[in-house]
Amino acid sequence: MIVTLILIVVTSVVSIAAFGNPRLLDALILWPPAISRKHEYWRLLSYGLVHADGSHLFFNMLTLFFFGRVMEGLYAQYLGPFGFAWFYLGGLLVSILPSWWMHRKDSGYRSLGASGAVSAVLFAFILLQPWAMIFVFFLPLPAILYALAYVAYSIWMDRAGGLDRVNHSAHMWGGAYGVLFTVFMEPRVVLVFVDQLQHPHFG
Repeated sequence: MIVTLILIVVTSVVSIAAFGNPRLLDALILWPPAISRKHEYWRLLSYGLVHADGSHLFFNMLTLFFFGRVMEGLYAQYLGPFGFAWFYLGGLLVSILPSWWMHRKDSGYRSLGASGAVSAVLFAFILLQPWAMIFVFFLPLPAILYALAYVAYSIWMDRAGGLDRVNHSAHMWGGAYGVLFTVFMEPRVVLVFVDQLQHPHFG
């Protein structure tokens, strides 16, 4: 799980540094005019290195730790030792592109956080182990039920206009990317998913 740990350490160090450094935050956050006017395309990835606050960072990195260490081995088998890193970076890019395109002319729009890529990891895990127990606010819930509730909540909040200032659209696109990437990489996971759905087991 070395790649997972590297991603967590780098993201945590940069995020914590940016908490007290507005210039660093402004240089990394996704701000559409910086891309269209200054061609700062790195922001389509670097936005995932900064977070709104400590709790935002903590929950993203905690989720990445628990599920990334499980998924890293799978991608290494097919894509080499850095396969999980490429998958994660792809999650950052794919999850933000729809939001960037929609707000490409909006100078007031900003987005930050690794939630899109973390959602990709989480939903890829759910594809493989739909009945695994996930603890939501210390309450156990089967992963597949959590996924359904997560999607429904994200759709509702996105249509509500992001009242909590969180990019719920990125969560949904990241989750979709995680599933599709894994299926294209290894189509047999669909059969695994269907078989597990037909044989519920909790734990």
